[in-house]
Formats: sequence, C-alpha cells, structure tokens
Amino acid sequence: MKNGELLHTGPIGVFDSGYGGLTILEKFREQMPEYDYIYLGDNARTPYGTRSFEVVYEFTLQAVRKLFELDCPLVILACNTASAKALRSIQQINLPQLDASRRVLGVIRPTAECIGQLTQSSHVGILATTGTIHSESYPLEIRKLFPNITVTGEACPMWVPLVENNEFNSPGADYFVQKHIKNLLQKDPLIDSIILGCTHYPLLLEKIKQFIPSHIRIIAQGDYVAQSLQDYLRRHPEMNERCSTNGTCRFLTTESKAKFEESASIFLRQDQIKVESISLE
Repeated sequence: MKNGELLHTGPIGVFDSGYGGLTILEKFREQMPEYDYIYLGDNARTPYGTRSFEVVYEFTLQAVRKLFELDCPLVILACNTASAKALRSIQQINLPQLDASRRVLGVIRPTAECIGQLTQSSHVGILATTGTIHSESYPLEIRKLFPNITVTGEACPMWVPLVENNEFNSPGADYFVQKHIKNLLQKDPLIDSIILGCTHYPLLLEKIKQFIPSHIRIIAQGDYVAQSLQDYLRRHPEMNERCSTNGTCRFLTTESKAKFEESASIFLRQDQIKVESISLE
C-alpha cells in the first residue's frame, strides 16, 4: 500500500524501437521463465538510431506510459538508443510524476558493469548505432566504473537494416561487417574486448566472428542484462513481489501484426507468435 492505494502488480515490460530487444527478452525468459512479460516494439517508427535525442525521448516516454497503463511495475528499455538518449530523463523527470514506486531500467549500465572482469588489456571497443555512439553513453558509464579503461566506438549504420531485412547471413553483409570491424581495430589495435552495443547485433554474431581475431572477446548483451535483472530483483524484494509470475508473454507492436509475426520469428526462432497492434500516439 502507498498513500492508501494498492501498488500495481503485473508483468515486466520490455521495450524496444524494433525487434532487437527480442534477443534480450529471449534471455530473460531462458533465465527467469517464471515471470510474466509484455514486449512492446515501436516497429512503425523504427529505427531510433538515427533520430534526435528529443524524438527518441518523446517516443520512449510514450512507450513507458503505455506499459505503465498495462500494470507493469518495472520496465526494461531493451534498446541501446533509448537507454542512451531517454533513460536518464525519464528516471529523473517523469517517474516522480508518473509513479515514483515503479522503475525504468536500461541495458547500457549492466553491460558496462561486466566489462572490468572481461578485458585484460583495458582497451574496449563498442560497435553500435550512430545514435548510441554519438551519445557517448558507453564511454561515460564505463569510465565511471573503470576510469583506467580506454573505450573506442564505431558506428555501424547498415547493420540494423541487414538484420531487419533478414540479410544478416547474405554475402552482401560481409562488406559492411568487415568494414566497421576493420575501422574499429585501426582506431585502437590494443582492443581485446568488443561490446555489441545494439540488441540486433547478436544475429550477426557468426558473421562478426569471421572478421574478428580469435583473441578478442565478443560481448553480446543478453546474458549480462538478464543476470543483472535477476540480481536487481534479488536486491529489491519489494519490486520482485510486484512482478507477477504466471510464465506468460504478450507481444505488442505499433506495426501490422503480420509484419511483426514474420520478423519476430527470425529473432525468436519460433513460429506461432500471437501479437496485438496498438498505437502510442
């Protein structure tokens, strides 16, 4: 109870501008299958990676409001661009007005927290969208935790379209994957760990491995973000009690249901996904 009102209990909300957040959701459901989840993809307005801070903030806030309306006590921004451009403002400005008892978390800090144990050379690379690279969110978070680590970023604007058009295994993808990896390693040859700073990129993992020297560790976010969420719920039993546990998963999209079902099956490697169309505007 809070001020005489019953605190909301419901599913964990998982938001992404498109489909990449499904790679995060998949890890949540693998490691924490007992919880209920609502996945919301703003597929009609994707990609967010090239949009301004103001627009990403506005769109992300609309999604958070929608998930709060659907009784989510906890929302994960499973999108690096939204985490980079909108999370802090929503936490500091909007949450106190909307409902101070709920929480909105992102994917950048959990990834940054693990990097100190993974790099030996203290030189880390980030492959991400233009928006995430320009935001400097990864270098800022990593330097807060590990001031001695050198962070170098490379924007990969073509990688998301390759994934969303189901061309990530095509020969045409080789050029774009090799080009950006080469650019990154030319900027800092001492890099020994590379963060895939976009939730789409795990689908390019096999292709990425072809062009990265074997001594370099590739860090996909899903497992680390899932472990971080588990740890968060352990440390915050009051929030854990508010997350319902019937093992259900609901999918919402701002695009057509048929389009989402087709594309989501690529990410989740399963058929028969039931989807609902909604509007955020």
